[in-house]
Amino acid sequence: MPYILQSDRERLDPKIKELAETINTDQRAGELNYTITKLLLALKGNGKYKDYNELMGALESAKLEFYRREIAPYEDTKIEENGDVY
Repeated sequence: MPYILQSDRERLDPKIKELAETINTDQRAGELNYTITKLLLALKGNGKYKDYNELMGALESAKLEFYRREIAPYEDTKIEENGDVY
């Protein structure tokens, strides 16, 4: 989960904001994929299963939390606007 200590957020957030501002919105998908890949490669450690598993778990958890907090509410709004399918 992304709920880390406030002191860790204060250390990381300015760097994350700066990096996000350098992403070209016309090429956002490719540049975001590249950025995530390079970060994973930098953090893979010795490349043991434990390292890979930890990184994949973080990616999966971030994906699920992003869906839960951002996408699901958007979809709920669209259901209200356009009617449910189920």
